[in-house]
Amino acid sequence: MTGRHFDALERLWPLYGVPIPGAPIDPAALYGRRAPLVLEIGSGMGEATLAMAGADPGRDYLAVEVHTPGVANLLAMIEQHGLTNVRVGFGDALELVRHMLPPASVDAVHAFFPDPWPKARHHKRRLIQPEHVALLRSRLAPGGVFRCATDWTEYAEAMLETLVADPELVNEHGGYAPRPAERPVTKFEQRALDAGREIRDLSFRRDRR
Repeated sequence: MTGRHFDALERLWPLYGVPIPGAPIDPAALYGRRAPLVLEIGSGMGEATLAMAGADPGRDYLAVEVHTPGVANLLAMIEQHGLTNVRVGFGDALELVRHMLPPASVDAVHAFFPDPWPKARHHKRRLIQPEHVALLRSRLAPGGVFRCATDWTEYAEAMLETLVADPELVNEHGGYAPRPAERPVTKFEQRALDAGREIRDLSFRRDRR
């Protein structure tokens, strides 16, 4: 945490922050308009969220992060770049989804580079597992998109298997997805590429039935 981060938390959290746990979210009240909502789970230091939200002003972004420096950094960048379509949740994203977001209220869910928890005894902590996917999918509007990415091969395979098995999600590409042009390369992703790890993207859409 730097002085900039402490300043951002003190000044900007009341304007752009969403505490978790908290009251049920009314997107129109939170953003001052009605627009499609994108849920970003694990926004890290916020660079990707900032870039995607800045290039996508017609949708609102709710970025959720558990690490204070990442929350503070994104708050500072929201002000620096004058974005009005980003809010920042601080806490457990699943808690927010379970108790604060109504069903079928989200246009897209992004889970880019969630913790792979590589040890087998820790797999139960992974974000992408059947119970969590069913919960997240329930918050997607019909036709909404669930996008993931990872640099961990075994997790990518488990992600694909889990998402394919969900009865209401449709794989948009039949396997792994091409890298979406709108997802910027973060420092984290670049380190993975420099280390020779392959990035795998997935894109699934909620069935409209």
